[in-house]
Amino acid sequence: QGRRILEQVSGADMSSNLSSSHIEYGSSAFKAVLFSLFLAGFAIFSSLYCVQPMMPILADYFHISPTQSSFPLSFSTIALAVGLIFTGLISDRFGRKPIMVWSLFSVSVLLLLSAVLPVWSVFLATRILIGLTVSGVAAVAMTYIGEEVAAKDIGLAMGLYISGTAIGGMSGRLIAGVLVDFISWQSATLIIGLINLCIATIFYFLLPKSRNFQAYPIKLSRFLTAFQHNLSDPKLRILFLQGFILMGCFVSVFNYLSYRLILSPFELSHVWIGVISITYLAGIYSSPRAAAWSQKFGRFQVLVAMLASMLLGLVLMLVNSLVLIFIGLLIFTFAFFAAHSTASSWVSVQSLQYRAVGSSLYLFCYYLGSSVLGSFSGLVWEKAGWLGLSVFIGIILVIGLLVAQQLKPKISKLEIK
Repeated sequence: QGRRILEQVSGADMSSNLSSSHIEYGSSAFKAVLFSLFLAGFAIFSSLYCVQPMMPILADYFHISPTQSSFPLSFSTIALAVGLIFTGLISDRFGRKPIMVWSLFSVSVLLLLSAVLPVWSVFLATRILIGLTVSGVAAVAMTYIGEEVAAKDIGLAMGLYISGTAIGGMSGRLIAGVLVDFISWQSATLIIGLINLCIATIFYFLLPKSRNFQAYPIKLSRFLTAFQHNLSDPKLRILFLQGFILMGCFVSVFNYLSYRLILSPFELSHVWIGVISITYLAGIYSSPRAAAWSQKFGRFQVLVAMLASMLLGLVLMLVNSLVLIFIGLLIFTFAFFAAHSTASSWVSVQSLQYRAVGSSLYLFCYYLGSSVLGSFSGLVWEKAGWLGLSVFIGIILVIGLLVAQQLKPKISKLEIK
């Protein structure tokens, strides 16, 4: 009997240690994780998207076409997509926090270099390197959350991290869009680079070290096994495609809406075009809320509803009214971030055994969509204007809705009875 009691106590201690090894909601460590990753999301996405409102200015400065002016963003995102495949693997060997710290400091230095070397080929080269280094946070942050945060709080933590990316994307566009009406694009880039340098320093001291990380040697066989495992799962393949569609459509709208608003009948200044980025606030709200909606209604229902809402927002933006364009963009942004939060957390749960590679593959497709559809949409804009671009994006979203039906949970006969 004494032995049985001892075994029960030991089992309870093991269970307690297992639960205490993960960071739970309400703890000081949980707050530190959220704030650190919030800042990291802000830094990398402000550096990535600060060039978006500058596109018309870059076109004039470097004497290039609207499609070519999307290259600084498209080249960054395709480099980011490629980097995501390998960064997760590298972090399996060297740890999550060291890779993210290295990434944040490198991005800030590259931003400063891109501002002081304003030659088109050099500028594109720095943007490619920025995309590669940004992958160090983009791939590893989701894995860090999956490893360190308690399972019941992963959805909330993921949503709040994505909120940070939303604020970063908004701030990069907003700061750059407003500043370029008063100072040069080079000076605006310098300011964003200095902000990112400060964030990298805070992140280094604030983010808790990994407690559940286990180092693995970099082995090609394990890498291929993880890929095969994730790509053989039909649900994961559909979620990867959803990432491609979601980000491709979102970036296409923001890339060329600025060109539309500069032209008649709107003729807005760069300040006002930058201010339109406050629609990202809708995404900051919807990202963490998506976790609660998924628990209440199911991930499938939330994903489908958000894709349909993006279509609604796209239709409203067809009207030549600034109010309706703003409302449409607000709906579009709200739905995009909720859909992305839902899909990314779904991937994290679905690819449990090889979570790092699963997250990397999802984000690879996500940023590949940004690069491919973001630049191809420029050709559509040049040939067919906003109406043609809206039809193109609408078709892509409809495809996303149709493909998403395969994610619908199957109801057993027992449940029907």
